[in-house]
Amino acid sequence: MEYKGYFGTVEYSETDNVLFGSVIGIDSLVSYEGGNADKLREDFEGAVDDYIDFLAEMQ
Repeated sequence: MEYKGYFGTVEYSETDNVLFGSVIGIDSLVSYEGGNADKLREDFEGAVDDYIDFLAEMQ
């Protein structure tokens, strides 16, 4: 997935019946999850927005 220039992985946990992933190419662990593709994308975009806000606060 891609959002605002950030890319994320998509994986599936059969045990938990959930999709999950993490933002790649950054020095922090930023993860997200969702019960379906729409929820996964929504959580991914929220995680990216939170990460961008965090970076802005650190400056």
